[in-house]
Amino acid sequence: MLIDFTVPSGREPGWRERALCAQTGPELFFPEAGGSTREAKRVCGACEERIRCLEYALANDERFGVWGGLSERERQRLRRS
Repeated sequence: MLIDFTVPSGREPGWRERALCAQTGPELFFPEAGGSTREAKRVCGACEERIRCLEYALANDERFGVWGGLSERERQRLRRS
């Protein structure tokens, strides 16, 4: 799964373009089953757009990958609480 973070000309960058993950390969945020999410979470922890990213993932029911510093399971737990 590839995410296109390019900014159309004449438009200011949004949170997705400013996010640190836009400067990192997507495989870090979408590890293989059983793969570590530690490095992705470290990047998210330093990102100023982390909260917007998490809000987006929750609002859009993102079921795969690390979004806003949380794994799929962690987002599920958050939704339940």
